[in-house]
Amino acid sequence: MEHIDPALIHRFDTPRSGRLCEFCREFDAKFPERHPLDQLVARNRKPNASAHLTEDGYVRHRMLELRRIASRAPLTAA
Repeated sequence: MEHIDPALIHRFDTPRSGRLCEFCREFDAKFPERHPLDQLVARNRKPNASAHLTEDGYVRHRMLELRRIASRAPLTAA
């Protein structure tokens, strides 16, 4: 039987308590190809990387955030 960390159970009731991550959905062209659990964030949290139900979802979310930051025009000194 798979070990389930009790802290994880308290953090997220079940995968059914999740919703699709709107940020990832908007900015990741391969979002529909992700594993279904990697698409979900906790329903009771803000839609950020740490709200993802899986580590892979978290990492992909952070990569999207960093890619967006890196693609912005650099600030120039006045």
